[in-house]
Amino acid sequence: MELLGTGIYPLHLAARLVGAEPRAVRRWLRGYARNYKGGRVRSEPLWHTQLEGEDLPGEVVGFRDLLELRMVATFVRHGVDLKVIRATVDAATQDFGTNYPLTNQRFLTDGKRIFLDAIEQATGEARMIDLVRKQFVFSDIIKPALYAGIEYGENGARRWFPEARRKVIVLDPEMQFGTPIVAEAGIPTDTLHAAYLAEGSDRAMVARIFDITPRLVAAAVAFEERLAA
Repeated sequence: MELLGTGIYPLHLAARLVGAEPRAVRRWLRGYARNYKGGRVRSEPLWHTQLEGEDLPGEVVGFRDLLELRMVATFVRHGVDLKVIRATVDAATQDFGTNYPLTNQRFLTDGKRIFLDAIEQATGEARMIDLVRKQFVFSDIIKPALYAGIEYGENGARRWFPEARRKVIVLDPEMQFGTPIVAEAGIPTDTLHAAYLAEGSDRAMVARIFDITPRLVAAAVAFEERLAA
């Protein structure tokens, strides 16, 4: 597989970027076994990752995996059962004919129908039971703003600005293997943050070293500190 343009994210970094626990992300992407009625039941991964089977050190995922994880994490934060998320991913994959359906732009418009069908399939609930509440839950999760930082090309999502309004920081699998960088300068945010700490929190000094503005240094530092928190 050609790794250039795929993006490479260690699982712990992917979890931080999408605001989820590493343990939860591992369960979503690696599957898990649990006790059920006196036996062990295996829950399969939500999908097969981009880098699955590649000879790479540690547990890593690709850029498209990262964006899908962001959507799954958002569902989970809103209290959606993992069975419903799984059914939603499976149904949307079939409907859209793509392996990464949640970040497909069509999901904004067609996703509600798929989501409601998934609830019925996963829980056995009649479709009209508490339908208004379920529609509200979906509308509260899936908003245009959730997709605002994602830029699309002919083959789907191609880069992500995690702070969509400012567009200072970008994750682009075509640059630095997708690590967060300052868009204007192409410098990884963790590099700038490390220099900031090494220079005694002197933004002006770091700016001179990398020939960028103190504003960009400040943005990179703030981004890394939010990730760490």
